Amino acid sequence: MIAIIDYEAGNLTSVARALQHIGVACEITGNHDVIRESARVIFPGVGAAGEAMEVIRREGLDGVIREVVAAGTPFLGICLGAQIILDGSEEDGCTPCLGIIPGTARRFVGSGIKIPHMGWNDVSVTGDHPVFAGVDARAQFYFVHSYYPVPEKEEDVIATTGYGVAFASVIGHGNVIATQFHLEKSGRHGLRVLHNFCSWDGRV
Repeated sequence: MIAIIDYEAGNLTSVARALQHIGVACEITGNHDVIRESARVIFPGVGAAGEAMEVIRREGLDGVIREVVAAGTPFLGICLGAQIILDGSEEDGCTPCLGIIPGTARRFVGSGIKIPHMGWNDVSVTGDHPVFAGVDARAQFYFVHSYYPVPEKEEDVIATTGYGVAFASVIGHGNVIATQFHLEKSGRHGLRVLHNFCSWDGRV
């Protein structure tokens, strides 16, 4: 069973429906024991980093998330979930986050681009990762975001996307992987990545 962490965000049911579509059992939950005992954990996200981290800390989910990551449980972050696993975010001034992967979430800046970055875009996967096995290199995925992850270590960048700058659109380390784009809104390619995650053992 897959636990979808409930932190009072608005898109949790759409992720659950995507998993149900591919025949995977899941539960939207904030229960610490259920999260600990799940075979895999997903942190989907929309909204602001500061508000999300406030709920995460209030409900004690920060410790549980670090615990399941340390235990080797395959962990997937989606959209905001790719930002709050970093040390911090420029959003809401300077928001301390979970510190699972060293780095910062930065806001898009510059002329000639609309913020937020919204719509379909390419994703260039660097190297091989089991979660992207069999995904067409020409596949596009759906983005809605104003901030993007900047990991400190280049080896934690799994894929990049161009939007004013070349930014890390997929990051990960060990049993953790996170996509800046919305898998649940990315059609068959997003479902393929979700399917791969659901059979991934957390090793690269």
